[in-house]
Amino acid sequence: MVRIARAEHVSRVRWLLAHNPVVAILGARQVGKSTLARQVATGRKHVTFFDLERPADLRRLDDPERALAPLEGLVVLDEVQRRPEIFPVLRVLADRPRSARFLVLGSAAPHLLAQASETLAGRIAFHSLGGFDLAEVRPRNLDRLWLRGGFPRSYVAPSVAASLQWRHDFIQTFLERDLPMLGVRTAEPTMRRFWSMLAHVHGSTLNWSELGRSMGVSDMTVRSYLDSLASTFVVRQLQPWFENISKRQVKAPKVFVSDSGLLHALLDIETHVQLNGHPKVGASWEGFAITEVIRRLGARPQQCFFWATHGGAEIDLVVVAGSRRLGFEMKLTTAPSASVSARTALADLGLERVDVVHAGTETYELSDQIRALSLSRLLDDLTPLASLA
Repeated sequence: MVRIARAEHVSRVRWLLAHNPVVAILGARQVGKSTLARQVATGRKHVTFFDLERPADLRRLDDPERALAPLEGLVVLDEVQRRPEIFPVLRVLADRPRSARFLVLGSAAPHLLAQASETLAGRIAFHSLGGFDLAEVRPRNLDRLWLRGGFPRSYVAPSVAASLQWRHDFIQTFLERDLPMLGVRTAEPTMRRFWSMLAHVHGSTLNWSELGRSMGVSDMTVRSYLDSLASTFVVRQLQPWFENISKRQVKAPKVFVSDSGLLHALLDIETHVQLNGHPKVGASWEGFAITEVIRRLGARPQQCFFWATHGGAEIDLVVVAGSRRLGFEMKLTTAPSASVSARTALADLGLERVDVVHAGTETYELSDQIRALSLSRLLDDLTPLASLA
C-alpha cells in the first residue's frame, strides 16, 4: 500500500511532547492516529504501546499506576476513551521529575476533552488529526482527494471502486461496532438513516424541527444524534457569526459531513462523472474547500464561522483570529466574480478581505479587498494565521 508521509503532523506532535508531559491526538476512527504515533516514536530509545481495544492490553492496565509508573521514554495509549480512569493516574505520573512522556490517542471528543482538560490542566496539549489534505497529497491530486476523501485507506485504494467499497465498509463498521464501543446506544438503522439525511442537507443550515419530523422524534433527540456524530468527528457543525447590525441574521448552525469521501459514499456517488451531475456537487465542493482553507490557515474550530442574513447575503466561512477577520466564499466555477454578498460582508462585518475560492487554476484580484483564490494554489497563495501574527 502506498504510504504518504505526514511530516507536519509528526513535527508538531514531537514539539508538543518536548513541551508537555501528556499530548492527546484526537481524530476519527481509521484516520491514521496509530500510524502517526508510530512515526512520532521512530528513533526513540524507549517506547511502549498500549492498544486499549486489545483485551491483553486492557488487562495490563487493570492497575494503571502499577503498569505505567515504571515505564520510561514514550508511552502510547491508543483509544484512551475506553479507560478514562487513566487520566488521574497520568496526572500523578506527569508531575514526577524526569517522567515518561505520554501520547494518548482518542476517537471521541467532548467527554474525553472535558475530563482530560480538567484532570490534566496545565499538563496536556491537544493535536487534531484529520484525513489527508492538499499539503500531503499535493495539489495535482486535488480531484482524487475531493472524490475519495482523506481517510488514508480510501485515498490510496487501487481503484475508485475499491475506495468506495472501503468507505461503505467503514460506515457499516462505524455504525455497528465503533459507535456502541464509544458509548452511543442509538440503534444502527436509526443512526444510518439520520447520517444519510445529514448528507442530503450537507452545507445547509440546520432545521431541527424538520429533521425531527422526518425521523419521527423530538428536536432534542435529533440534537443528541447530531452530537453523537459530531463527537466522533464524522460530522462538523459550523456556527453562525453575529454582528450588531440592523439586518436579520441566520442563527442556526450549518452541518457538513466532515469527509468528502464519506459524503459521496452516503450519496452513492462513485465517479467524478456522477459527482459533477449530482444536485449536491456545489455543497460537496463547499465543504471540501472549507476544510482545506481551515487547515491551511491553521485555524481552530472556535475561530471558524459562517455568516448569513435572511435577506440572502452569505459568506461561507468567516475566520476570526484576534483583531483579524477574513471571509471566504466557495464557488465551483473557473470564472468567479465579486458577488453582492462579498461586498455586503466587507461593509457589514469589517472584514480584512474576502477570498473567492474557486476551481480554476489562477489567483488574481477581482476588486479592492476581494480576490479570486484558486484552491489548487492554496499552498502558495494563502498564508497561515501563525505567519500573519
